[in-house]
Amino acid sequence: MFNNLGNLADMMRNAGKIRETVEKATESLGQLHVEGTAGGGAVTAKANGRLELLAVRIDPKLLADGDAELLEDLVTAAVNQALTKAREAAAQSLSSLAGGFPIPGLSGLLGPGGGGGA
Repeated sequence: MFNNLGNLADMMRNAGKIRETVEKATESLGQLHVEGTAGGGAVTAKANGRLELLAVRIDPKLLADGDAELLEDLVTAAVNQALTKAREAAAQSLSSLAGGFPIPGLSGLLGPGGGGGA
């Protein structure tokens, strides 16, 4: 129990450094861009490390086919792939920025599979 108090005291002493690390991490996540594709590249989705969808590109040939159900499935698959890649890249990026220092709540921030060692 007292060991945890020591860890808490260390965190309090390093609060400024932790805040600076989190600010740098947040900024870098916005710069991290990944891409997911589906249908052999017919649909492309781009996302950033903040798990924000940035763009979706749909091949015009796919639109001409008029198969709405197929289009919906491909968009969903491309977006999910992009978000999975973004989550993995963000976890890796944050882990390296934190220098192995566990940031409380980080694993919950990035969803299932997100890193941080909290």
